[in-house]
Amino acid sequence: MDIEFFRPISLEDFPELDVDGNSTLFSKIQKNSLEEGFPNLADVKIAVFGVLETRGQGVENELDLNFFREQFYSLFSGNWKHKIADLGDILPGETINDTYEAVKRQQQQLLKKGVIGVVLGGSQDLVYAQYRGYDSDKMLNLVNIDSRFDLGDASGEITSSSYIGKMVTEAPFQLNNYANLGYQTYYQDQAEIDLLEKLFFEAHRLGELGGNIHTAEPILRDADLASIDVRSIGAAHVFSAQNPPNGFTGREICALARYAGLGEKLTSFGVFHLNDLDINQNSYMLAAQIMWYFIEGVNQRKHETEFVLQPQNYLTYRVPVNDEVLVFYKSKITSRWWLESKSQKKPNNKLKPIALLPCAEQDYLDACNQVVPERWWKAQQKNHQ
Repeated sequence: MDIEFFRPISLEDFPELDVDGNSTLFSKIQKNSLEEGFPNLADVKIAVFGVLETRGQGVENELDLNFFREQFYSLFSGNWKHKIADLGDILPGETINDTYEAVKRQQQQLLKKGVIGVVLGGSQDLVYAQYRGYDSDKMLNLVNIDSRFDLGDASGEITSSSYIGKMVTEAPFQLNNYANLGYQTYYQDQAEIDLLEKLFFEAHRLGELGGNIHTAEPILRDADLASIDVRSIGAAHVFSAQNPPNGFTGREICALARYAGLGEKLTSFGVFHLNDLDINQNSYMLAAQIMWYFIEGVNQRKHETEFVLQPQNYLTYRVPVNDEVLVFYKSKITSRWWLESKSQKKPNNKLKPIALLPCAEQDYLDACNQVVPERWWKAQQKNHQ
């Protein structure tokens, strides 16, 4: 790791937690501190770090993540087997591109070490820097929990409202799928909604997910990278002048964070626009609980797809639909479902010939009634372009 990029924390900032016999996360997390130095990442599974960059949303807000740390460190761990490190904070660079480069480099190094990187920001355009940390031959799936698509004007500079558009239009092209969870139609230009349809990307309205948050689990199970904009939370559940009246509840956003952690493919996560939260215990406690549930999910991963071709672990169902035979797999361990998705063999095609697409039991029931699952249909259209 590039240790010089990180500003260490000071344990003196947490006097109420830094006491003998403390059994909260404060005592369990390895910290890049002035007192202890940079942590050894050899046996760490999750590395959390702040990025204090806000210029991507057109402001230069002061972001002090010690308010978050105070709430997060005060929590108790679950029955967790994985070790966690807090790497401190990356300060804004001389230019915003300097900040992107710093985040990209740390993302690359964490991936090489097999460590899940968790970014606490700052404006959400930092997701673009995380994404560029994956630059390789691998195609990626990104899930964004946000009230907006953030496609924006891709011809201009990267901003917190256009970074997804940059991923679509700038080489190297490696965005296999983009899924938005929680968009609110009145915030979206119809042209952007139409563009997502043309690209065969996924978008799920807040009203579709509200009260049915479990339907988001297969989507997050398929993600390599996931991010949460805290402005997707309803104003009644978090203190912020930037949050809309409608949005996810505190319980729903924590469930989504847990689903993200459970996804065995996911290797990077982020929570953004923390600078928009009012500095009070309630707002930052919710942010801390979002992080807690993500870590809980990582510790509960089953790594089932490693065994998908072993008949003793799965039930297989073949369902004729129109001219296709859809092949479903149901886990005997967790009762989760997958669906085979085949890609067309083409030069420079980075996709696997046969992939397993996470799905829900309802997709199987719909197929039995001769209704093609929408996620499968979009995957096939995209794979055969």
